[in-house]
Amino acid sequence: MPVSAQSLLPLCSIRNPYMTFIYIYLEALSVILVMMTILWIISVIVKNVSIVDLFWGFGFVLSAALYFFLTDGQSVRKIIVLILVTIWGLRLSSYLTWRNIGKGEDYRYQKFRQHYGERRYWWISFFQTFLLQGILMWLISAPLLGAQYIDKNPISFLDYAGILFWLLGIFFEIMGDSQLAHFKANPSNKGKVLDTGLWHYTRHPNYFGEAAIWTGYAMFSCSAGIYLPVLSSVLMIALIIRVSGVILLEKSLRETKPQYRRYIETTSAFVPWFPKRQ
Repeated sequence: MPVSAQSLLPLCSIRNPYMTFIYIYLEALSVILVMMTILWIISVIVKNVSIVDLFWGFGFVLSAALYFFLTDGQSVRKIIVLILVTIWGLRLSSYLTWRNIGKGEDYRYQKFRQHYGERRYWWISFFQTFLLQGILMWLISAPLLGAQYIDKNPISFLDYAGILFWLLGIFFEIMGDSQLAHFKANPSNKGKVLDTGLWHYTRHPNYFGEAAIWTGYAMFSCSAGIYLPVLSSVLMIALIIRVSGVILLEKSLRETKPQYRRYIETTSAFVPWFPKRQ
């Protein structure tokens, strides 16, 4: 009995033959790039590239919603993933908006603006920041599509594990951000290092929370029978640790806060653990 192409290509086997996994994935890329272009135009008008960071969480909500409506069925897993991504994404964008509103452009973008000059930076920022973040957002969103693409796999232990990882992650993000905000709100803490609460067990509870959340999304995708998007969650975690998160932030903190060196010696960098005795 000959083997059909459909049995060999499960990613292209939903009811509408044109709405394959890749087609839906590329559809999301076009929507994200349009949104990033609009956001870039606004940034040129207001002369503030920082607004791109406020869109990061919302961009994943938009991607998850697009995947929800372009894939077949309305399984429990699809609904769960859409709800969890929406809660996480809107919370992140709302928090960043609250934290940055009225503070002007982030110092990172100000440095780029000074380096390239006003006459060039307006168009360089599109490629350097908006296009780059848009492509990264698209690549990282793959587990959100993988979790919703196939409607035939029932809820499994991986889905429950995904929910637990998401709950762990959102707890660390919310509590970490809240504790840091309260710490910074006290003028007497200026120049000091926060080492209480969750920050007593990890130097970056919010980044750990982000990694846990994306591990949860990868588990949803695996439970649905789509495994390749796990690489996108790995990419997200790698970016958090090695590129835009832990490494970059700690380089700045070492230079601005002398006490931070001792904090590094006693406290876990990422995964929460009991501090070392000195």
